[in-house]
Amino acid sequence: MAIRPVYISCAEAPYFKTYQTEFSWNGGFAVSQKQKNIHALHVAFNFQFPDLRVLEISSKSMQYGGVDLSAFSLMKYVPTLGKSVTVENVFQSSKIFENGGPFIDLITASPRDAKRDVRLKSSGELIGFRFNGSDFPIEPKTIFYDYIYMNALLENEALAQEVLSYDAFTDIEFNPNRSINCQAKAAAVYVSLCKAGLKDKIKDFQLFKKLF
Repeated sequence: MAIRPVYISCAEAPYFKTYQTEFSWNGGFAVSQKQKNIHALHVAFNFQFPDLRVLEISSKSMQYGGVDLSAFSLMKYVPTLGKSVTVENVFQSSKIFENGGPFIDLITASPRDAKRDVRLKSSGELIGFRFNGSDFPIEPKTIFYDYIYMNALLENEALAQEVLSYDAFTDIEFNPNRSINCQAKAAAVYVSLCKAGLKDKIKDFQLFKKLF
């Protein structure tokens, strides 16, 4: 058995609820095994919440839009580059550490190479982010990741509309014991803000931060 979070949109701050869902785990690293886990997770969740539509957001998703909404695929425009790159590239290339960064060359690497770059593990504690000439804090936790993910949704209208047709979100690759930033949670918050009439607060970071 395993337990993974399902993120549900809601009307009040922090604009998501987490339901820890227990399901039968299928071991192994094959895509087919991970997709079995996605299915088992969704079945277990919908047993408790049959009226909620749930979307898997990851590179292993079997649902329409699920792969494209992954941070490894979702594109964010970078004014200093004059083009769009993945959310993952923006996030990893923006990190500032005690002993280095931001490592701006990561913005044009492959998303997987950017995430695995050894400098991200060997440069001390994370102290902030720098993107497009502006500095961003590490508190509240996940604020910068959520900000760039949701702004990427604003730039991809068709995918944003797809997100709005769901109530809850999962990411089978996300383990809360090892990470804090989660695209499924960011999607749930996006849905909540849109339903609450707060979509216009997403673009400006200071207005966005005040929501939390």
